[in-house]
Amino acid sequence: MKSTETGGTGGGASSPSVPSSPRWRLIGLITALVVLVVDQASKAWILYWLELPVRGSVAVMPFLNFTMVWNHAVTFGMFGGHGRWLFIIISTLAVLGLLVVLLRSRRRLVSLACGGIIGGAIGNVIDRLQYKAVVDFLHFHVGGWSWYVFNIADSAIVCGVGLWLLDSFLVERRSQHG
Repeated sequence: MKSTETGGTGGGASSPSVPSSPRWRLIGLITALVVLVVDQASKAWILYWLELPVRGSVAVMPFLNFTMVWNHAVTFGMFGGHGRWLFIIISTLAVLGLLVVLLRSRRRLVSLACGGIIGGAIGNVIDRLQYKAVVDFLHFHVGGWSWYVFNIADSAIVCGVGLWLLDSFLVERRSQHG
């Protein structure tokens, strides 16, 4: 007989319909590893095969360029000038905290979210250690509108936060209607 969640970690009320299974924790860890590998491989490709630091920008599609940006700050260039070691320490502490949440989590979306955020954060920490800045290169634009340049790690972090918010919304909705 499978046990069901009656409480625990994951950011909100529990749902009796979600099985307590270490399988989702493993999937969260695998997600972190996949994000990390894809992020680092894409950055190596951009830097060493495409040689984007020399080329500056390459049009890929009418709405997408690969544009080289060395990000010395955090998201959207915030808090620039505070030193890379501060960002490395904060990111590492966040990863450790998220690992604890992941290993205690009993919810699928929280496990996947933690995995995405952990993999992305580690990817950006590796950049800061190796290059003293984060390698950003994805530049989406339409007409006169342009988004900030970002990378795979940033995408995984944003998607992870979105999944976690979705999980919180779904759990809250179930508790109100169940």
